[in-house]
Amino acid sequence: MKKANPQVYQFKIALVGITPQIWRRIQVPEDYTFWDLNVAIQAVMDWEGYHLHEFSMTNPKTGNEDNIGIPSEDSEYDVKEGWKTKIARYFSPTNKKATYLYDFGDDWQHTVVLEKILPAKPGTTYPICIGGKRNAPPEDVGGLMGFEDFIEIMKDPDHDEHEEMAEWYGDEFDPEYFDCAEVMFSDPKELLKLVLENPDS
Repeated sequence: MKKANPQVYQFKIALVGITPQIWRRIQVPEDYTFWDLNVAIQAVMDWEGYHLHEFSMTNPKTGNEDNIGIPSEDSEYDVKEGWKTKIARYFSPTNKKATYLYDFGDDWQHTVVLEKILPAKPGTTYPICIGGKRNAPPEDVGGLMGFEDFIEIMKDPDHDEHEEMAEWYGDEFDPEYFDCAEVMFSDPKELLKLVLENPDS
């Protein structure tokens, strides 16, 4: 039975270690799982989601740090299944911050901060992106240092590696560009089905 007055959670997501800051502001349904939130973050960062991810956050019931994502036999610690874990069980006005790690190789660390919980607007389809600044790093660019090198190479047509890098990326890259209107959100249920059917992919 659905609540008469559904709510949405507003988050600010920011990449750690990059200045000026790369950030996004999104609103998602209150019944979202951490898997759903991961898919929304992937969309606003324009990533494809084929690397592993993990949230780390204080469990309000135990006070301990929980890891939430995709469990793996190779993991050295317990990881809760993100698709079975609701964000509403963790996020609250008194427990508002999580860390989100994407791609354990490139090591993209984000802060995820709950800014507010507010009533859903009638006629609005969630999730939505309502703000953001700067272009996110391309997939597989090589982490923070690789991204710095990528920007330098892409903005210098005379650089020895410019042609090769431009061919690898496949487009021009403006580090300052971001437009909420261009964000396309995927269906988390469809993506989860693919992950569960192909756990090793």
